[in-house]
Amino acid sequence: MVPNHARQRMQGGEVSLGFGVHHLRGSAVGMIAAATGYDWLFIDMEHGAASVHEATQIAIAALGQGITPIVRCCKDALFEGTRALDNGAMGVVVPHVDTPEEARAVAAAFRFPPLGTRSWGGPPFAYNFQPPPVAEAQAELNREILVSCMIETPEAVENADVIAAVPGIDVLMIGTSDLTASMGIPGQIGHERVQAAYAKVAAACAAAGKVLGMGGVYDETWAAAYIKLGARFILAGSDHTLLMAAAGGRSRFLRGLRAAG
Repeated sequence: MVPNHARQRMQGGEVSLGFGVHHLRGSAVGMIAAATGYDWLFIDMEHGAASVHEATQIAIAALGQGITPIVRCCKDALFEGTRALDNGAMGVVVPHVDTPEEARAVAAAFRFPPLGTRSWGGPPFAYNFQPPPVAEAQAELNREILVSCMIETPEAVENADVIAAVPGIDVLMIGTSDLTASMGIPGQIGHERVQAAYAKVAAACAAAGKVLGMGGVYDETWAAAYIKLGARFILAGSDHTLLMAAAGGRSRFLRGLRAAG
């Protein structure tokens, strides 16, 4: 079976870094991300315009590039997540999960029986089309596929303990941008209420043996603070922001040079 690099990093107690795929579409995306030190792709079908076909083509290529493809589907389109898992993805992130009932629906969609209701779609890409017997493959996929619920409202923070306790959920990932917006403090990622939310969700994850995730925090001070609290599943940035930062730095350097003579 293809290794789940995101899961392996976290099982070793290390930070697992995600490269956001919002605009890029080519088969080299995973290779670029792996070459620059990332562990997993965050293929965004919530805010990005990628179709399931485009997302899975990137995912299939990534399986052999040393990086783990993970998709984000919309909360009301869990079926897109199951199709992605059938066609190369090794994990799913679901946004706006506010209650344990919603978390149970997420777990059920992406786990095979007896843990869930996911349907068997034939030889999976995770085995290069050569899986072991079905029962063995389903049990192993249940262990290796990563399922993350995003915590993005005060209600979700309040319910963090019971969401974290849901079997089949691996990660509670705080969507910091949407959390600050729902709190009425948009963009204030270091606000005391946000710090308290991180502490509460971190404690819930620790109590349930789950992993704390972090998205929307690119400030070095607060990224360090929340990683110190226990965040391990880290979205480090998206393709357009990373490209703009590097391209902007290069243009400023070159424009700062004086031509000879």
